[in-house]
Amino acid sequence: MSVPRLEGKVAIVTGGGRGMGRAMALGLAAAGAAVVITAAREQPEIEQVAAQARAAEHRILPVAADVTREKDCAAVVDAALSAFGRIDILVNNAGRGMKYINTSFMTEGMPFWQADPEMWRTIIDTNVNGPFLMSRTVVPHMLPAGWGRIINLSMNRATMRRAGFSPYGPSKAALESETAIWAQDLQGTGITVNALLPGGATDTGMIPPCVSDEFRRQLLPPEIVVPPLLWLASDESGAVTGKRIIATAWRTDPQTGAVDPTALEDSGCA
Repeated sequence: MSVPRLEGKVAIVTGGGRGMGRAMALGLAAAGAAVVITAAREQPEIEQVAAQARAAEHRILPVAADVTREKDCAAVVDAALSAFGRIDILVNNAGRGMKYINTSFMTEGMPFWQADPEMWRTIIDTNVNGPFLMSRTVVPHMLPAGWGRIINLSMNRATMRRAGFSPYGPSKAALESETAIWAQDLQGTGITVNALLPGGATDTGMIPPCVSDEFRRQLLPPEIVVPPLLWLASDESGAVTGKRIIATAWRTDPQTGAVDPTALEDSGCA
């Protein structure tokens, strides 16, 4: 199956400075899309990604923004419209993980009652409210075009239920519920909403630096999500909404290009 081409499309990737966000932004740009990337704290990283894209004659615009702030979300959309004239694709990737609440989470779980309430709120605000604020800001610009793609980055359901994994697990379960509900709300509009997950622990900034080299060698590369992402962002996925796409299960028929159905599951946290 050839890589879907996205010339003329404009994408926003939140949290685009590192890890999967960086990989997805560069992948979208290489496929021909113009891309806006955001970061709340990693301004040098998003500048580096934009410079890397320019060196390859691709278009990536970095915007410093915190997705938990409505004004910042509006500023990102305004920047995309000002630079590129439209918005077709939103990738809700920005998130905060367990290391913000328990630096030893890979080896020692923390009971929920020991979690710091303020950091709990921060993680929920970023992982649940951030995608809502970005999506509600983007959708009014997609509706008149009758076409759009919202892609929410999720994780394995077993990890959502893992002991000691609050509030990260609950935040992603909520995001999958958002995915399922928003897909129904947008049914018939030409805008699809799906969840994308790597399918296992991935070598990103979510993993603390103290893990062993042996463990790190077992991690998935961030780029694993790029092939299903490009398909989700293309016209080819127009009939698919309210699903979760597992990157490790991603297969396509080399003759027909048909997607292996085992890579697609119904969204929601049930």
